[in-house]
Amino acid sequence: MKRASIGAFEELVMLTAAVLYDEAYGVAIKSEIERRMDRKVSVGALRSALDRLEKKGFLESSLGEATAVRGGKRKRYFRVTPYGKKVLDSVMSARQQLWRDIPVVAFDFKGT
Repeated sequence: MKRASIGAFEELVMLTAAVLYDEAYGVAIKSEIERRMDRKVSVGALRSALDRLEKKGFLESSLGEATAVRGGKRKRYFRVTPYGKKVLDSVMSARQQLWRDIPVVAFDFKGT
């Protein structure tokens, strides 16, 4: 598989969408990332990432039902595509290989 371009934040968004599965919509993804990663996420950054990931074919979206609670507005739900899963697998594999290849001495801080 040709290396797909994916940034760290995009990876977080995709992983979080997978974790949330049927409840993966914008506000829920934002809240989950903030809770798990202890970092703030701007709505604009999240929307941009979701749009990019959908354009790249890594995520797909669908509209939920309109609800009175939301004033008739429908939520847009996101799901990782099969191609997106391959990209996540590739990223995970590359990271694991890097961790395996670190020589023990690289983290030997006794002399520091």
